[in-house]
Amino acid sequence: MALFSRSANDKAQPQPLPEGRKTPKQSEQVARNRRPLVPEDRKEARRQVQDKMRAERQKARLGFERGEDKYLPPRDKGPVRRYVRDFVDARLSIGTLAMPVMIVVLVLTFINDPQWRMIANLVLWAYVAIVVLDSLLMAWQLRRALRAKFGDKDAKGNGWYATMRSVQLPFMRMPKPQTKLFKYPE
Repeated sequence: MALFSRSANDKAQPQPLPEGRKTPKQSEQVARNRRPLVPEDRKEARRQVQDKMRAERQKARLGFERGEDKYLPPRDKGPVRRYVRDFVDARLSIGTLAMPVMIVVLVLTFINDPQWRMIANLVLWAYVAIVVLDSLLMAWQLRRALRAKFGDKDAKGNGWYATMRSVQLPFMRMPKPQTKLFKYPE
């Protein structure tokens, strides 16, 4: 094998043309392959590119909302994370009411009476404690379910993901919930 030159076996063999076709001239081949670097109508070309990109973004957004693995970020991909999302979405969680409770507590803090402010703070901290306990219970149940379905190695590290999903209102969760309430995944 030659280092800097071709051997007899490396030389390209010309491909025969089909019967009845003549070899095109080089000028014909160049003319056929010639395209302008800049389109004739730049505004139209730009609009077409933007429309194409808009359609791709729309397709990706809808795929993300539906939970298609192709369009999900790495933290949401895979069958384990899909199971976790379905588990959380099927469960009635106390953390789901976090946003409405925070709004009520915020309104109570605007009252000028120190007694009402104290009540608002107590309600807030009691609610936080209940949400933490509920999240710990959910993480424990989820870990048991994951061990039963996927084994020990996939059971760890999903509690925080599940907790963050459970404190969001269901219509704000992304990807959108794929299961109904109390319809746990198998």
